[in-house]
Amino acid sequence: MKHLTSKTREFVVNSTVEEKIKHLRTQKWIRYPQAEKIMDKLQDLLEYPEVDRMPNILIVGATNNGKTALIRRFFKKNNPYVREGDYDIVVAPVIVVQAPPEPDGRSFYNKILELLNAPVIKSENADAKERRIIALFKKLEIKLLIIDEIHHVLAGSPTKQRVFLNILKHLSNELKISIICVGTNEAFNVIQSSPQLANRFETMILDRWKNNQVFLQLLANYEALLPLEKPSFLTESSISAKILSMSEGLIGEINTILIKAGELAIKSGINKIDHKILDNIEYVSPEDRKKILRRNNL
Repeated sequence: MKHLTSKTREFVVNSTVEEKIKHLRTQKWIRYPQAEKIMDKLQDLLEYPEVDRMPNILIVGATNNGKTALIRRFFKKNNPYVREGDYDIVVAPVIVVQAPPEPDGRSFYNKILELLNAPVIKSENADAKERRIIALFKKLEIKLLIIDEIHHVLAGSPTKQRVFLNILKHLSNELKISIICVGTNEAFNVIQSSPQLANRFETMILDRWKNNQVFLQLLANYEALLPLEKPSFLTESSISAKILSMSEGLIGEINTILIKAGELAIKSGINKIDHKILDNIEYVSPEDRKKILRRNNL
């Protein structure tokens, strides 16, 4: 089992079928260049000195192409902690909030207050909520505000969109923090709709995967973590091309395919992923899912 990491090899030898399947389904972080580049940029912003015009980032990518996994990974590396001393101060360098379904300041503020375990007072107006949030951010020494699903802003009228984007600009200016917006390709249009915000955000893109050396390295790294006794040779040209085609170049889909294929390989006793295994997993590609939805008028 030289194809496995030493830790995975030991796990395979000492685990049951059920344990292997559970291990397969456990979320994994596979390093790859573009994600590491973005992670490094986020870390750089975390250490950025306070200036009047703080730098911000817009992370753009197709649905299910690793955006949320990336920011969760970054948040996990920068969890809140207690600074020991006279008062044992709690410091939360990063917070991650999901944009509301449509651009509404009160809903956005409520989400932040809930994240910070602060009371949400229904009768409180938006200005009062904002003042409390600013005080909490300063107390917790928050440096980065990450807003996921920022493309939700497009669900509102142009007026509501402008108001919401002005809230982000005001928070950044008032708190001297960097804001990270994360979303689908439509998110670019959200930020560009505000000229004052457009030149404040650096856009970083998580592209779909292509059949190149970086993709093959991803498959090799992934295979080393799969609890399969036999090598699958995922980097072999016909196998890698098949996985890329099935997944449409989306890392979330690649993950789903390999989990399903790994489960079938274990349960069938084949203990490796080959063409036959890939042909027999219960999987529908993103494009085929869209066709089904259109056919059923959903």
